[in-house]
Amino acid sequence: MERHEIAETLRGTAVSAWHHFESIGSTNTEAQCWAESGAPDFALVLAEQQTSGRGRFDRRWITSPGASLALSLILRPTPDEVPRLALFAPLCGIAVHETVQRVCGLSPQIKWPNDVLLKGQKFCGILVESSWQGSQPAAVIMGIGMNINRGSIPPPELRGFPATSLEAEYGSPIDRAVILRELLFSIHAWRGKLGTPVFMQYWEEHLAFKGQQVRIENSERPLIIGKIKGINELGQLLLINDSGEMVPVTVGDIHLRPVQPDDPGGNNVG
Repeated sequence: MERHEIAETLRGTAVSAWHHFESIGSTNTEAQCWAESGAPDFALVLAEQQTSGRGRFDRRWITSPGASLALSLILRPTPDEVPRLALFAPLCGIAVHETVQRVCGLSPQIKWPNDVLLKGQKFCGILVESSWQGSQPAAVIMGIGMNINRGSIPPPELRGFPATSLEAEYGSPIDRAVILRELLFSIHAWRGKLGTPVFMQYWEEHLAFKGQQVRIENSERPLIIGKIKGINELGQLLLINDSGEMVPVTVGDIHLRPVQPDDPGGNNVG
């Protein structure tokens, strides 16, 4: 997008300031630096291309020029929002879901804790990071990378999960400016509902793999296989294990995958 098009797209949104780059290593890294130097609430970093984009656990997230939407939004958490920092990632997921449904008529699924899927394939990754001053969060950096058109789908060797794009599922090219504008409106609206019953209900209603068996692999704990029940008020994923017990899972160094028929223990959960 050209700068004049971006300026027009952002007109009337809550964006207070913005930086645009043709190519950048990581929008989240740039946003962190800007936040530390005084960026205002709802400041936006936008890039046509990311060459060293980061996902969770330093996974690479590369965006192709003009084919993806790569952005980081800087929020200054209010005192009421500070206890709800864990809900900023689902805030992004809810906003992406609502935007894609409104613009494209598609029905994504929000994969706990921070991806958005179409037909079981990833088209959007989310990375939320906090910037701290002492014991208080000074800023929340909400990074969103979205595969818009076909050229955005990464090569197989860079995929940690099956991938797709909005264009591939919609059947024709998508205007990135329209997606960006609607996404910003949606983030702003849902931010005002953070942690409310309507927020939690929307998240749970559109949760990927709900009612299905999944594998939770953790680098420090044993493998968990269970059926997704839902989300609790803390944002933890609730699983029913093979003993019928409810197991809450907290965000951390985990990998969530649907159970396949040939997975060890894959048929042990009722």
